Amino acid sequence: MGFAKKVKVTRHGQTTIPKEAREKFGIDVGSVLEVHTTDDAIVYRPIPRLEDLAGSLSKYASVRKVKESLDRARGDED
Repeated sequence: MGFAKKVKVTRHGQTTIPKEAREKFGIDVGSVLEVHTTDDAIVYRPIPRLEDLAGSLSKYASVRKVKESLDRARGDED
């Protein structure tokens, strides 16, 4: 079940995500969040890391192969 907490916005536009929310959604230092807005709300949604999705991709390709494909697509080949 959800919960509600009040947070303050700093002069730099920053807030602190409550510990309960960070733990529930696996948000750690360096996590990337997607921001959505509606007419009356701001919604932060964690974006899963490739490593977190590795198990769901395992029947299609290994993590190494997926990373190599992404690197090629981004032009990051060495």
